[in-house]
Formats: sequence, C-alpha cells, structure tokens
Amino acid sequence: MELLKRNIHMDCRKCSASMETSLEKDHNISDVRPDAVRIIMDKGNVVIEEVRAREDRAFIKGKLQFQILYATDQEGESVAVVDGEVPIDEQIYLAGLGEGDSVKVGAVLEDLTTTLINSRKFNVQALVMLKAVCEELKDEEAAVDVADSGVTGTNEIEYRKKPLSVATTVMKKKDIFRMKEEAEIPGSFPNIASLIWYDIQPAGVEFKMQQDKITVQGEVRVFFLYRGEGEGKVCHYDTVIPFAGALDCDGSRESMIPDICCLSEVREVAVRPDFDGEERVFTFELVLNLEINACEEEELEILSDVYGVVKEVGIEKKKGSFRRFLTKSSGKMKLAEHLTLPEEEHAGKVLYTRGMIQLEEPAYTEGGIALFGEAKLQVMYEDGTEKGNLYSRKISLPVQYVLEAEGIDESCTFQVDADLEQISASIVEGSELDCKCVVFFHAHIYRAWTEDIIEEITTSELDSEKIEGLPSLAVYVVREGDSLWDIGKRYYVPVAALREANGMPGNEIKAGDRILIIR
Repeated sequence: MELLKRNIHMDCRKCSASMETSLEKDHNISDVRPDAVRIIMDKGNVVIEEVRAREDRAFIKGKLQFQILYATDQEGESVAVVDGEVPIDEQIYLAGLGEGDSVKVGAVLEDLTTTLINSRKFNVQALVMLKAVCEELKDEEAAVDVADSGVTGTNEIEYRKKPLSVATTVMKKKDIFRMKEEAEIPGSFPNIASLIWYDIQPAGVEFKMQQDKITVQGEVRVFFLYRGEGEGKVCHYDTVIPFAGALDCDGSRESMIPDICCLSEVREVAVRPDFDGEERVFTFELVLNLEINACEEEELEILSDVYGVVKEVGIEKKKGSFRRFLTKSSGKMKLAEHLTLPEEEHAGKVLYTRGMIQLEEPAYTEGGIALFGEAKLQVMYEDGTEKGNLYSRKISLPVQYVLEAEGIDESCTFQVDADLEQISASIVEGSELDCKCVVFFHAHIYRAWTEDIIEEITTSELDSEKIEGLPSLAVYVVREGDSLWDIGKRYYVPVAALREANGMPGNEIKAGDRILIIR
C-alpha cells in the first residue's frame, strides 16, 4: 500500500545575523566649489552592491552615499552642495550558511555625523546596521490519502483524517515599480535658475494582490531648494504627490496575503520648461525595488491514523513544522518634542522636515508585540534676518509601544513595519521649535506549531493467536474517552461495520453505551 503525499511550501529562515559597522572619511571640497563656512544639512543613503555566500559567512560590498549642504561667504552663492561616498566591505558570520545560498542584506543608516574640519574639508562619520537573512523554501511532505484503501473495495485498512489549516508560500520573486512624476512651482515663485538640493521620500506605500497584478498606492513627499532667476535668491518648494498604479504579476490572486519589502531609489532629478518655455517644472523618476513574498491559507485533510482489518498495519510518524496566518494588526502613536534653539539661530520659518523610523527587534509580550526604537527628524529652517540664513536641527524621539494582537502567544512569528506620518515642525516665539509626527505600525502575524504526520505505513500478516483470542460476537460497554475508531481498531473491525451493526447514523458515542461487535 502506498501513501499519497502532498508537498506544502513554506518559507523557512535558515539563519540570520546583524552587525553594526562604523564608517569614516575626510572629504575635500573640489576646486570649483566655494569655501565652506558651516554645515546646514546632510543626508545619506546606503547601497548594497554585492553579497557573496560562503561557508558560515556572507561577504558584503556596498557604499554610503552622502550629500552635504553648506553655507558659503561667496557673494551670489550663499549655499553649495558636495557629495561623495564611503565604501563598505564587511563580512557577517551566519552559522549554517552554505556557498550558493541566497542571502538578503538590509542596511539601516543609524547615524550620520558631518563636521567641518576647515573651509575646504569635511569629516563624515556614520554608523550602519547590516542585517543578513538567509531564507529557503521548505517542503513539508504530509500524507493525505492511501492509494489502496477501503474506498477501492478491498477493505484491508481503515484510515481517518484530520483538518490542517496552513499558510503555504505561493509566490517569491523580485520586481521593479517605476513612476515618473513632476512638480510645477506656483506662479508666485521665481523661475528656476539651478537646482541646489532635493529630498524625495515615498510614504504610506500600500500593496494589494489582485488577479494577475499587484496594485500600488501611496504618496511622495518632495522638497526642492533652488536658485531663482534674476538676483539668484535661494528659494524652496515642497509638496506631496499622491500616486497609484499596478504591476503585472502572473498568478497573483486576491486571496493571497502579501509580504512585500520595498526599497526606494530616486533617479533623473531635473528641471524642464513649462508650456510657456519657462524653467518651472521639477521632474524625477522614483523606482521601488520590490521583494514580493505571498502566501495563501489552504485547508487540507491529512491522514491522522490507520489500522488494519485483514492485515496488521504499522505506522511511522514524524514531527512536521507548519505555520498559519493568525491576524493582521496595526496601530498609531503620536510623538512630540520641544527644542530651544541657540540665540544666533533665531528662527524665522521652517522650510521642511524629513524623518525616518528605526526599530529594535520586536518581541512578544502578553497581548501584543513590544516595540522600541526612535523616530529621527531633521528640520531645515531659515533665521529671521533679511539674508535668510539656513540652519537645520536633528531631533530624536523615543518610541515605546505595544502593538495589540488578539490571540498572539509565544509560538507566533511576526514582521513589523513602521512608517512616519504627519511629520511637522513649527516655530514658537522665534526661539522654540515644536516637532510632531505620527508613527504607524502594521504587522502580519503567523502561528507556528508542530504536528504529527504519517511518514510511512507497513503491512504484515495478522497474528493468528491474537485474532483467535478476539470474540466473533461481543457487546462492548463504552468507557469515558472511548471513540468508535478506538473500538474498531481494538477489534479489527471497520467503523462502518460497527455503525451498521448498531444502527448508528454517525460516530457519536458516550460512556455507558453498549456497542455490538460482529467479526
């Protein structure tokens, strides 16, 4: 007799590790750039270029790209920008990693500090967290039927099944979503002579699985600092651009549960003329690099027990590991910080505020998920002088939150994502800075467990002495905890035969019932 088995595909984390690496570089200003008086603002981005898997180690190469906006004392060019990069060459120990394994590496820029050494040189220091994960698609094989069973008319064995609800991995791929956007400055703004600095960040990006496509929607927060035509005054423009679109994805269905990791990349930032031929439109391309994972809830029936009627049947079992989707959870928390500015930076107006959220590894707590981290904001503002000198301040707001999740326990696994919403800053009485934001958390939660599954059955001839010792006709008095299956298994009688002999419509019995057994 042969077991019919079903492969159940599930993601399995083979190994993971993280490490912090510190970077430092002195960067000289090129000869074509003016001298620096002070730093106004900085920004950085970590790019992973190559990951190589070797035995127990992942070798990582990449770079930190940075930009520094600084003030000058040059007439007609009060601000300027320098950019550069710092190489990253690290290795992470990953126990159990093998050569050729696929390793995903995420990088978080935890801190970027730039200082002015002299008028022609900057020092750049950064702290980068590298997180490496090796995941593999695991096939758990479960017996779902018997090729030669009672349903074929041989009546050699009896078997029963039990339901199994699992989240099976049905899609695992990479793709790219591109969008080209533009922002036209209002009529009251001067024309654009040259672009100085920009900040472009997607926010609130949501994905939904549809039939053979994935819909994408969100918004892009944009800020442009530019030199206006004429007197060369430094101007700024910021706005929020909503976007929506769809990505072709063969095989996707609405029933799938998406887990999509999104990394953004800004390209081709430029200025173009409007319909009147005046330079008034900023254009850019935003690329979302997607790692698409999707699972689907599936209801199965697997074999739970087998016994013989005319043959002895042996069973070999093993422990199988499974997971099922438990729930989605989301929550929000408000953060606020009050900051006193130095006297020499008497603020006149906030130009824009950018932010990012950094979370530590989430942990289970009673009734939910414990989250710790910080929201990091950077505020650009100009002072109240006629010249409108630019300054910025970095603010760190601690995050401590419990994301409630009904039914969660220590057996659950989860991945928590966080976004910053409603980022704002305002000037109070010229010397006080009020910063506010809302952190939005969302998580998919799965329950993991092990289940006994039948791996193999063997058949052999019945023990004649044992069979002869069983009565051909008997009345069995049901005890507490007995089932019709247990009685049939004990006396080598099919369950259907017991029901027929006792005129029973179903399998329900209770303690004290008398069951007629005919062999």
